[in-house]
Parts: sequence; structure tokens; C-alpha cells
Amino acid sequence: MADLQWKPNSSPSIPLHKQIEEYIKEKILNGEWTVGTKIPSQRALAAAFGVNRSTVVTALDELTALGFIEGKSGGGTRVINNTWSLLTSTPPPDWNTYVKAGIHQPNLPTIQEINRAEFVPGVIRLGTGELSPELLPTDKMETIFRNLSQRAMPLGYEGPKGNLYLRQQISTYVKSLGIDCSPSSILVVSGALQALQLISIGLLHRGSTILLEKPSYLYSVHVFQSSGMKLFGVPLDEQGIQTSLIAQFKKQHNGALLYTIPSFHNPTGTLMSEKRRTQLMKVCENESLPIIEDDVYRDLWLDAPPPKPLKAFDKNGIVLYLGSMSKTVSPGLRIGWVIGPEPVIDRLADIKMQTDYGSSSLSQWAAAEWFSSGLYEEHIESVREQLKIRRETAIQALEKHIGDIATWTAPTGGFYIWVRLLPTISIRKLFEKALAEGILLNPGNIYDLHANQYLRLSYAYASLTDLTSGIEKLSILIRLLAVSDR
Repeated sequence: MADLQWKPNSSPSIPLHKQIEEYIKEKILNGEWTVGTKIPSQRALAAAFGVNRSTVVTALDELTALGFIEGKSGGGTRVINNTWSLLTSTPPPDWNTYVKAGIHQPNLPTIQEINRAEFVPGVIRLGTGELSPELLPTDKMETIFRNLSQRAMPLGYEGPKGNLYLRQQISTYVKSLGIDCSPSSILVVSGALQALQLISIGLLHRGSTILLEKPSYLYSVHVFQSSGMKLFGVPLDEQGIQTSLIAQFKKQHNGALLYTIPSFHNPTGTLMSEKRRTQLMKVCENESLPIIEDDVYRDLWLDAPPPKPLKAFDKNGIVLYLGSMSKTVSPGLRIGWVIGPEPVIDRLADIKMQTDYGSSSLSQWAAAEWFSSGLYEEHIESVREQLKIRRETAIQALEKHIGDIATWTAPTGGFYIWVRLLPTISIRKLFEKALAEGILLNPGNIYDLHANQYLRLSYAYASLTDLTSGIEKLSILIRLLAVSDR
């Protein structure tokens, strides 16, 4: 529920429980925690405040006696309306009703826990899908902005499709991948996720079915589900999505489009073969099934460049191609792009203007400078070398510590190793126990409800030392659970 950054003062003048009592009381009286709000558990509050659980219990008992909160068996502790100050004031709106009525579905509880834990100092993040701070190009970014500061750079809004100069640079960049497109068929977005949001509300009707790989990153976000659409998974093999099933599934489930991550798939790391890409394009052309090609990991190849994008084979305009700088340069830059038929791009651009009036102009100019200066290619070559080292470190640690109780396939690029645990254990228990030990995991069942014995391990974020020690600690936890769950 709450992002508790506050800590009580260790000064002996005011008892810890009294400080906690006053803090929670202030949250309630200021309207931050409204009537009906569920209070975090005693254990969670003790961990957040850095105090013993008994201290929290004393504070909550006082608040209960004063009429601020009430605990119910099985329902947790909630804010109530029994204090004199609350009873004599005009009842506030029931914000919990508004929250539950919102049309956008909340993140899965595990995803919410992951999002919060990622900002807790000292946690070893073994699942985080972004570059380590050690790999972010701080010096090059300073050079980029220094160069921009020396010219007359417009600071106003950009056009509906984004900065023209950036779109020209993207057009040149994707030409090297085999994609021929003009700047007018490119829309600049605030990361690939925004592109999916625009597509979900701009091109499809409620009740549509999206076909996708199973497992898939798309299961972990509620972009299409919140727009009233369903996801239906198509199995993967070592070459990518099983194209022989697509026509049948499209007919059975009235598939509206297909979403795929062909290059270094999230979460499995699978690289779709050139033959499979050709088969996929042929099937989708025959079925008039549009494709969203999410290619944000393409440049992160480690052994050899991947096959050409699906978009490079697209002669009939059935592919919407997504690219981004979030995985390769900086997640904070928030720059991505969609390439597709001009009527589609015009439609998405119109919705984007209604949504945020365009991505940051400063970020767009910086992204254009990355491409035009040659710094992008220089940076990505360095990132590949570092990711190779990280991949080998992770694989060696896995072989040493869990080689006898897990299986995996070494990826040829991207960030992820899809680890299958051999002992049957509760993945939820493993997640909780690991987090208690300062290790943050991404369980497989957030990408596929039935992937209960899988973990998405990332070698991109944690330091080399943390990768090794984290996997060693993980091994101990798995073995303990394997014994206790028998």
C-alpha cells in the first residue's frame, strides 16, 4: 500500500512507539490515509521503520484506543471514523471506492512488491531488466548535453509524430537493419510500453484477443487487459513462437493481432531463427494478422548479430515495429519509436497528443545526438563486451551452485536466463524468503501463470560480486525449501 520512507528518530527524548503513533495519526488527519485504507502489517511496518515488532504493536494499540484504526480478523487493520475530530468533520470521499472503480487494472501484487523493493538500498536485484548503473553512459551523456547546450535548441513542444531530426536519424538507423521507412511513418514515444498503450486504445476494440508467445513480458503488465482485451499464449520452442499453431489459434480465439519479441525474448532469452521469422511472416500475411514486433533488445547481441527484423520482410504493411533506447542507453531517457503504415502512425500520433502532448523535447534532441554523433554504436559495443562478462559470470555461478537442481539455456544476447527449478517448491515462498535475505527475484509465473517452477534471472543489473553471491544464497534457499516442502 504505502511507500514508507520515514524513520523514527533514535533520540531518547520521545519513545519510538510514540513517534510512530504520531506519524500514522498525521497520515490519517492529513487525508493521506483515508477511512477504509488498509494499514501495512505489523511485520511490514517494523521492517520499514527499523524497529522491533513490539514497538509497532504498542503504537497501533494506542491508535486503536483513540479510534483511528481497527483490526479485524482476516481483514487486516484499517483506518476508521471513530475519533472525535473525524466524527465532527464532514465525511471525506471514499477514495477506496474510486480506486477500485478505475478502468486500468492494478499491477499483479508480486509486480508491485518488485517495483517497491527495487528502490530499497542494499537489495541484490537478480531479476531487474535494465542496465546496471555501472554500464550507463554517464560521461557520454554529459558530452551529448554539452554539445546540445552550445547550439540554439528549441525548448517548445515537438510535432505530433515527434522531432523531425530524430525521426530522420531513426530512419537512417533502421535502414542498417534492413527496414526502409520515411520519417513520416515513424512516431516517437516515451518508451515501447507507451507504444503498446497507444495501440491498445487506438487500434483495437474491446473484447479483442491478442496472440503472443507463452510465456511473455506482456502478461506482466495490464496494457491490453485494461482496455478490455484478452491475451492468448502460443507455445515457444528453441526457434521461437510455434507458427504452425497460429492459424488455428487465430480462428478459435478470433485473434486481432500477434505480439512477439523475436530477438532475445523476454523472459526466456530465445532468439527466433531466420527460418522461423520467414514462416511467421508468411502465416500472418495469409491470415491477414497484424504483428507488433517488439525489438528493444536487438542491439544487445553477444555472440553474433540476430537475423533481420520481421519488419525488414514486410512488403504489405502488416508489422508495427517497436524500438527503444531504454534497454541500450538509459531507461531515464524515455525515448522509443513505432514504425508502421502512415495512417496507423497518424492515428497513434493523434492519441499521443491527447495524452501527453509529445515526449520530452530535450530527450528527443539527446536521442538524435546519440545517433548522429556516432556515440551510440561506440557505446553499444562497450555494453556488449560487459554483458558477455556478466553472462559468463552468471552461467558459472549457476553451474557451480544450482547445476544439479536447475536447467537453463545460455542466451546469445539480451539480459535474461530462463531458469527451470527441478525440485517442486513454492515459487511464492522462494520469492518471500529471498526478499527477506535481501535478494529480489522475478518469479516465472508473472510471465505465465503456469510457469511455477521458473525464474527470470537477469545478468544485466547486479554487480559481478552480487551476481555470484546472490546465486549462491539462492541455491541455499531452494535446497531448504525443497526439503521443507516435501
